[in-house]
Order: sequence, then C-alpha cells, then structure tokens
Amino acid sequence: MDKIKKFIPIILLSLIPTLLIWLPFFVRTVSFWTIPLPQQGMATIVSNFDGPLYIVAEKTLYNPELIGKNFQFPLTNEYYSAHFPMFPILIKTFAPIFGSPYSMLFVTLSSSFLALFFFYKHAKKYLNNTNALWLTLIFSIFPARWLIVRSVGSPEPFFIAAILASTYFFGKRKYWLAGIWGLLAQLTKSPAILLFVAYVLQIFIPHLKNLKNIEVKKYLPLLLIPFGIVLVFSFYKFTYGDFWVYFKSGDNMHLFFPPFQIFNYSAPWVGTFWLEEVIFIYLIGILGLYKLYQEKLTTYFYFSLVFFIPLLFVAHRDLMRYSLPLVPFLILGYRESLLKKEFKFAIIILIVPIYLYSLAFISQNAMPIADWSPFL
Repeated sequence: MDKIKKFIPIILLSLIPTLLIWLPFFVRTVSFWTIPLPQQGMATIVSNFDGPLYIVAEKTLYNPELIGKNFQFPLTNEYYSAHFPMFPILIKTFAPIFGSPYSMLFVTLSSSFLALFFFYKHAKKYLNNTNALWLTLIFSIFPARWLIVRSVGSPEPFFIAAILASTYFFGKRKYWLAGIWGLLAQLTKSPAILLFVAYVLQIFIPHLKNLKNIEVKKYLPLLLIPFGIVLVFSFYKFTYGDFWVYFKSGDNMHLFFPPFQIFNYSAPWVGTFWLEEVIFIYLIGILGLYKLYQEKLTTYFYFSLVFFIPLLFVAHRDLMRYSLPLVPFLILGYRESLLKKEFKFAIIILIVPIYLYSLAFISQNAMPIADWSPFL
C-alpha cells in the first residue's frame, strides 16, 4: 500500500494538467480568457497533428492499398513510413477497449505517467523526495510544448519515457534493460539512434588511450537500439516492398547544411521571420550542456550533446518539439537554480500563460477531418 501511495503524486501530475487542458474542449466552451475555441468537443484534441496520421498507420499497418482506399489525406502512401510503428502498435493494443481515437489518448496519458515516473527516478538520485517531486512538477508542465504533446495523440511521451528509462538503467549498469528500453525508443521515433551514439561516446571516450580496458561484452545489449532500425525497415520491406522507404517519405527530413537555416523565412516548414525565441532555445541548450559537463553528469551530457548538435541544422518552425527529449536532462542540469524560491515564484505565475498558450495552440493545430468513420 505504501508503494502505491508513492505513485499518487506522479499520477496526479500526469493527469491533472492534461484533464484541465481537455476540459474547455470537452464542455465546448465558446471562449476562454478571450481565446476563441472550436466547438467540435474532444474531436479537436483527437485531430491534432500528427495524431490522425498514427491512427491511419494503426488501422492499415502501413498497407498502401488500404491507406489509399480508406483515407483521403493529400499525402503519399510512403509518407506514413516516417511515423514509426511503436505508437500505432500501442494504439491497436487498446483499440478493442476504447476505440482507436481514445486508445491513442489513453496511450499518450499512460506514456506521460511513465515519462514523469522515470524522470522522478532520475531526480531522486540527486535530491530528496520533496525536491525531486518539485522538479517533476516543473517537468509535468514545462515547456508548454511538452504539455501540449502529452495532451493530444503523439508518440513523444512514450519516446521520452523510453529514453529516460534507458538512461536510468544505463546509469545503474543494467545494460539489458537499457538496451530494451532503447529498442522501444527506436521503434517509436528515428532520432533514438542518437541514444546509441551517446552510449558509444560515453563508453569509448574515457578509454581512448587504452581501448583494451573496455569490457565490450557487457555492453552488447545496447546493440538492440540500432537493431530497432533494422526491425522497422524490415517491416517496411514487408508492407511497402521497399526496405529504404523511410528515406522516400517526402519532406520529413528537416536537416540542412549549413546550420541555422531555420532563419530562412522562405523555407517550407518555417514560413515566418518571427523566430527570436529560437535563439533562446539555443542559449538554454548551450548553457545546459555546460552545466551537465561541469557537474560530470556524463550520461546526460553525452546524450544532450549528441541530440543538441543536430538541432542546429533543423529548419522547422516547431524547433521546440524537436528539442523535447533534451528537456528532462536540462532540468536536471539546472536543478539548483530551479529549486530556488524565486524560480518557484516565477513558475507559479507562468502556469497561467502556459495553460493559455496550450489552449490556443491545440485549438489551431487540428487536422481537417470531414468523415470520422475510417478512424473509429
């Protein structure tokens, strides 16, 4: 019973913010705090990008014929290969109970709990229970883009949960568990391969002068992570008839050389010159990397470094979403500052704009769906 009680704060932190986001849509509030809201109820939540695309993958299991026959989005059949199969598989697992749209939300909610739980486990390594819960509270709502993706249908919560679980067990030297969770992350989103790169750097860099000292055998379970890519591409070979179809999925690749092309307002996925907050994302990331290095939080540092560098080459307006896997590690790096009274005061004030931004974003980020029958 005591063990169950320990989960209650994390369950509440995972549920309450999302339920409060859902509430105005569920009751079909015309406007909130002067923000006009759509009147489609929970359909607005379910239809937020890229949720319906994952339902298409879940319903068809990437069968091109079924995609073309049942779904009328103006997208190529190959486009769906950019949406890795772990999230659709989880949706399909619970679809007989909830139906596909609400199964998707159930998986997102459950994954959010897992992400907060493993973040709390990380925080507990350095802080007492009260302070670890405070950092978990921050991670439950900040940044607002994270609160948004864990309030609609998206793979990010499970992806981040799997990364946090893998790094947690890697730190405990439980390499099989680190490899299995890394595999699950890889089956969820392609950037998980960077987790494997981070592990390789952490294993080899300290022993560059004497590689013979490395016990390679004990690290072999980590090969499950790149094996995940082989599994996904082999599955695509079966469904699409093309092992490399992921690289033909259209304009899903947003990495460009030279770096900082996000400031090209004419780029297809940028489309605006209002981009000053991008500089703050870079600044927080660079300073966070320094903090992690300074405090010798090696696993966090290598993963954050390997994940941050590609962000400099991303040309996409939604850079914050691409940055989300960094957030829990940067919060841990900044933990001393985040525990100060002045930050606690600031976050209390920020709850209101975070909530309002989330409502506004979700209300305007829905895909137009005229016929829901193929999704049910």
